[in-house]
Amino acid sequence: MKPMKHKGYSARIEYSDEDSCFVGHIAGIRDVVGFHGEAVSELRAAFEEALNDYLETCQKIGKQPQKPYSGKLMLRVPPKVHAAVAQAAEVSGKSINQWAADMLDQAAHSH
Repeated sequence: MKPMKHKGYSARIEYSDEDSCFVGHIAGIRDVVGFHGEAVSELRAAFEEALNDYLETCQKIGKQPQKPYSGKLMLRVPPKVHAAVAQAAEVSGKSINQWAADMLDQAAHSH
């Protein structure tokens, strides 16, 4: 499943049974920017409006808007872990980067 995106930002969306609507937040930034909607089209419009309002407000008050995560992640691991990862990646026919990205993605979606 692909996330809802607008202007390089992604939305984190949950369903609120209590409110009978979808509740979203802009993902990957520390500022809290929320929105909601009962239907997908309503939710998308609310997301775009919330993001545009966030960017406009930042500009008005002279604040740099927070950028979503870049996708670059630097890790230091023990040499034996590096060797095991390199071997696992080679066996799967992937680069270390692709293998690690796939493993991290699986771990992130298992929760």
